[in-house]
Amino acid sequence: MAKILFIVGDFVEDYELMVPFQALQAMGFVCDAVCPDKQTGDSIATAIHDFEGDQTYTEKRGHNFTLNQSFADIDPHEYDGLMIPGGRAPEYLRLNDRVIALVRAFVEQQKPIGAICHGAQLLAAAEVIRSKRISAYPACAPEVKLAGGEYMELAMDQAITDGQFVTAPAWPANAEWVKQFAALF
Repeated sequence: MAKILFIVGDFVEDYELMVPFQALQAMGFVCDAVCPDKQTGDSIATAIHDFEGDQTYTEKRGHNFTLNQSFADIDPHEYDGLMIPGGRAPEYLRLNDRVIALVRAFVEQQKPIGAICHGAQLLAAAEVIRSKRISAYPACAPEVKLAGGEYMELAMDQAITDGQFVTAPAWPANAEWVKQFAALF
């Protein structure tokens, strides 16, 4: 079955990492999670974002997530697809040149890429979404547009596929996001 790389960092959105990671494994995919400057067996902190009627989401400390691969050892040629969960992690991951190079490698190899919520920040920073229909958390709409993408405002439980990209606004879309991503295989 296909091998999927999850690129994560501290305060990645808990549900956008754990649910797709486990769902894809349940479907038979091999899933590896990596984080810059971390090794196999290290943990990252996750965050739980919720919509409680405020102007933006609220954030609470989530679970610890144990990484099963070392970032330094990753070769994008060994993977069939890339998943980019949201949360605050993409804000920092987009500053890492190796992360940007990984995203670009998956694009150049025309492999499926799933990004949810703030994950679009990595796609925008990698400058790979020009003329693509991309959904994300609404606060990321300006970045999608500045990177030349067409921001798609979707219901929070919906996702959209445009070529190799499967994107969604937030964790309520996990089922649709994972379904559309898996369909690309």
